[in-house]
Amino acid sequence: MAVEPDTKRATSRMAKSTQYKMKQSRPPRGQRLFRVPISIAAIFVGLAAAASFVSADRLNLDRVPILGTMNDPGPIAGTASVVDGDTIEVHGQRIRFNGIDAPESRQNCNDAKGFEYPCGRRSAEALDGFLAASRPVKCSFVTWDRYGRYVGDCRRADGASVAAWMVEHGQALDWPKYSNGAFSSQQAKAKASKVGLWVGSFQTPWDWRVQQIGDGQTTSAPVFAFGSGNADCNIKGNISVDGNRIYHVPGQKYYSVTIINQAKGERWFCSEADAVAAGWRRSKR
Repeated sequence: MAVEPDTKRATSRMAKSTQYKMKQSRPPRGQRLFRVPISIAAIFVGLAAAASFVSADRLNLDRVPILGTMNDPGPIAGTASVVDGDTIEVHGQRIRFNGIDAPESRQNCNDAKGFEYPCGRRSAEALDGFLAASRPVKCSFVTWDRYGRYVGDCRRADGASVAAWMVEHGQALDWPKYSNGAFSSQQAKAKASKVGLWVGSFQTPWDWRVQQIGDGQTTSAPVFAFGSGNADCNIKGNISVDGNRIYHVPGQKYYSVTIINQAKGERWFCSEADAVAAGWRRSKR
């Protein structure tokens, strides 16, 4: 069957129109060349960012405080709860007294007759009684230790120095490593008067901790810095970058690299039950 000339011309015009539309729908040649590489690059960038985030979250590297980079939080005042003979907690902030060291909570000493007694508990009880006599307590900031803990000079409402009183009454010792002998005169007076620890014999708290670690009777919690937890309260309540509250117990994979910064709401716990009750969950590793 023969095709009329007008029909041939119409068919030719339709074919050309279709080719033109196809060309218009394509991207320019340069964009076609680089579309695939750009997409691949975007995927790799996304994967790298995700890996970086996961790594930082697992190791809590953003939680590692560096001395000199944390702001001065200023003084803290309020009714204190006693943690042990050299540590209190005010408004959820644990505060370590500057320049002194008291017996650990589980530490025992010998009295004048050689009988063993719980000097760590006695020290804490003495501190509690002293603070209760004139509230509130006010602490001025000295520094953050390398674990992100608040170290302060604290006084009762009547102006009495808490650290000086504890040393003068034999309930704590001057710690030359950090005090530069600031409480040496109070300690000399306590020793001469045979009060508190000086009534009998005792091991210095810093030596006692070393002895306990050497005997394998304590955990790997750090002990040679202010506010680093103690043998009884060594569970680390960390807050991850995405706000998850996770606690770590000694022996877990990330315990040693987890740094507690109470200024950011992190804290120490004395038991896993306490941690769970406060809203923390146990680390999976």
